[in-house]
Amino acid sequence: MIETPETDMSDLGIASRAVLKPITQIADAAGIPQDAVESYGKYKAKIDPGLVPPRGVGMGKVVLVSGTSPTPAGEGKSTMVVGLGDALAAAGAKTMIALREPSVGPSFGMKGGATGGGYSQVLPMDEINLHFTGDFHAITSANNLLVALIDNHLHQGNSLGLDPHRITFKRVLDMNDRALRHVVIGLGSPSDGVPRETGFEITAASEVMAVFCLATGLEDLRARLGRMTIGYTYDKSPVTVDDLGAAGAMALLLKEAIKPNLVQTIGGTPAFIHGGPFANIAHGCNSAIATNTARALADVVVTEAGFGTDLGAEKFMDIKARYAGCAPSAVVIVATVRALKMHGGVPKDQLRAEDTAAVRAGLPNLARHASNVAKFGVRPVIGINRFTTDTEAELAVVTDWAAAQGIECAVADVWGQGGNGAGELAAAVLRAIDEPSGYAPLYELDLPIEDKLLTVAHEMYGAEGIEYSSGAKRTLEQIHANGWDHLPVCIAKTQYSFSDDPKLLGDPGGFTLQVRELIPKTGAGFIVAITGVITTMPGLPKVPAAMHMDVDDQGNAVGLS
Repeated sequence: MIETPETDMSDLGIASRAVLKPITQIADAAGIPQDAVESYGKYKAKIDPGLVPPRGVGMGKVVLVSGTSPTPAGEGKSTMVVGLGDALAAAGAKTMIALREPSVGPSFGMKGGATGGGYSQVLPMDEINLHFTGDFHAITSANNLLVALIDNHLHQGNSLGLDPHRITFKRVLDMNDRALRHVVIGLGSPSDGVPRETGFEITAASEVMAVFCLATGLEDLRARLGRMTIGYTYDKSPVTVDDLGAAGAMALLLKEAIKPNLVQTIGGTPAFIHGGPFANIAHGCNSAIATNTARALADVVVTEAGFGTDLGAEKFMDIKARYAGCAPSAVVIVATVRALKMHGGVPKDQLRAEDTAAVRAGLPNLARHASNVAKFGVRPVIGINRFTTDTEAELAVVTDWAAAQGIECAVADVWGQGGNGAGELAAAVLRAIDEPSGYAPLYELDLPIEDKLLTVAHEMYGAEGIEYSSGAKRTLEQIHANGWDHLPVCIAKTQYSFSDDPKLLGDPGGFTLQVRELIPKTGAGFIVAITGVITTMPGLPKVPAAMHMDVDDQGNAVGLS
């Protein structure tokens, strides 16, 4: 790694000073056979799951890391995953980490990268955040091949009778670009295609990404791709990828990408980073293949679901665990004092001042998240991600509350100390996973879609009811007519609030959830409900993170976080 001054305490500076082991050594320590390792340089590799032998003592246990409702102050959930993984490994548990791949668009926008921070990072962070092993590019290409074949089918006579106004698949790009949300294609001469209105989504929102992350193998991937609904005929009958004949070529583009990517933490813990759906517009979990390959190798697998328990964790429980058989034995809810203060009414620019009353006022948000986890029959453990501005009195508000509720809680300094700062949390997690788990999904699949949506809205968000737009009501009729009621639901909403209004912090309750669009994802195997003003193509902020990035004379990244 490059040499940086010891005074450079940025994530990139800390990462640059780390000494990495060759990825072959990391694979060997994880028990991965040499013939399963396909190196991408010295510090990255793809792993062929078919060449990983099964454990003789059963599959490893899953620890799911979720969080409270995130705030612009940042909570450091990925940082906690890495620090906890290192701490569990230091405690003697054979541990692997399983995370999502970062999307390039948010890295250059507002969110930044997704490799953790401080001394709790997966490395090489700059390569992981930018291009990595090319999985996102493969998913983008497979998606866009499909849409090119759709438009070519229209141009060549449209033998399937696809209604151009009812094509539901869009092209994708792994970049935040609001100008591409609504476009018109096919303009020009008759040889330039059939004109129609469409748009772009970010790659993380593509159903191809969802299929990629839920597939249990190459055969299942091919089958799920074929089941995707691409649109409807003039008489409103669904048309699938298999009807078009495109699934084989798409699977061909994805056959290498489907293999999990192996990297390492600063502490040397092996980590799979694979797949990257957003949790506010998709199901927000890394690939099932990576999680279950890690479970075949380790005693404990620490993984993450995006945003709070109302988004990623609910979808992990009701979608991923149901399809992939990887139910968690414990769930860590990441909380921060400054997030609780924001939920208690303190503006972001005033968070540095001690305010125990505001921390206490923000506790209802944490309480609902803990209650959400318990509703799945899984024991919650609260991990307080400590920041330098936290005071002992503020931390005590949270730990005392947790003790009164009978919830294990530990303060962890994973940014500043890595795994050494999470020993108490690791001990709490080990106690939790030793107890029998009573995991059960929130709803049964034989319920009507409306009942499933209402169950999630009421139990997870505290909503009183749901109001459907006229378009969503028409789609509900199609769902019933096409026999898709058996699918689970995936609600796309703001991450900042339990409601569909990002300004309603804390635990607002009593609101009506607004569903403006329903999108059947028949390959991924769920029905997406779009709420509020959520969009599947993000835009850039006024001052994008890209404005502070550069490359030095030696080709090293500058300003990446």
